[in-house]
This record gives sequence, C-alpha cells and structure tokens, in this order.
Amino acid sequence: MKRTLFSAFLLSSALMFGACNNDKTAEVGTEGMNAAATAANDAAANPTVDNPNVAAETEAPNPNAPVMTFTESEFNFGDIKPGEVVKHTFEFTNTGKSPLLIENATASCGCTTPNWTKDPIAPGSKGTIEVQFNSQGKSGLQNKEVAVRANTQPSITQIAIRANILPESTNGPVKQ
Repeated sequence: MKRTLFSAFLLSSALMFGACNNDKTAEVGTEGMNAAATAANDAAANPTVDNPNVAAETEAPNPNAPVMTFTESEFNFGDIKPGEVVKHTFEFTNTGKSPLLIENATASCGCTTPNWTKDPIAPGSKGTIEVQFNSQGKSGLQNKEVAVRANTQPSITQIAIRANILPESTNGPVKQ
C-alpha cells in the first residue's frame, strides 16, 4: 500500500513539474518574445482605421474625396446661466466630388452631445451637426471640442463651442 502511494506521488510530481515548464525562451528566444510583445503593444496603441480616402506617405491624396466645409468651425454662446442647456447647429457643405458620410461625432466631455446628418451628403449638398451643451455643474470659461469622423481627407475634423458660465449668485451688487 505504501509502495503504491509512493509511486502515485512520484508520478503526479513528475507530471506536475513537466506540465509547468513556463520557460518559453527555449522555443522562441528572448528576442522573439520581446518582438511579439512590442508588436502587440503597437497594434493596441495605434489601431488601424479603414478609410479608403486616407493617403499613405507614398500615395497621392484622392482628388475625388468628399470635403467637409463648415460655415463656422467654432461658436461662442457667450455668458450663460448655471444649469442652462444650450444648442448650436453647425452647417457644412460637401465641396468634394463624392458623397460625404459621417461615421461618428464624439465630444470631449459628457456634458456635450453631438447629433449629425446620418444620410450621405451629395457633392454640393449641405449637412448639419447639432451640438448641445449642458452647463450643470460647470463654472467659468468652458471650451468643448467635437471630433467629426468622416470619409474625408483627413478623416477627422474638429469643431468647437465656447461658453462663460456665470457665477451662481445673480442677485446683483450687494447694498452697503
């Protein structure tokens, strides 16, 4: 009985040590492991965006790409009251030679919400991006940006809103 238990213990120990061989340097070498890790980190840090209108360094820009031309790329609401929700509509024209399609519009802050034309905009046609700003919990000068991703060259266009949120106290000057 002791001999059987001892044999089973030896066999399980041998299997455990053989299965736990984590030293992969014998298989790929140190350079191979570092190269694989570097390639994985580069891919995660620099994801590739599939945009047929983006020109590589060796390629010429696409002369037929859509072009997003804004009437204004920045809007200032001026002074607003705390907690006020304000909206502005940015208008643009596709001055390119092919239909413009907005993939996404993202704001630099959760207090700013963009809403854009979802249908393709034909060359010469107009589209809009409405930007709503909620000043709740904000104070002083506010600068918010919206990144518009489209099938243009470059693929991202920035628009911005500005506002000055007045202090909570709106009672006017204090009498003395």
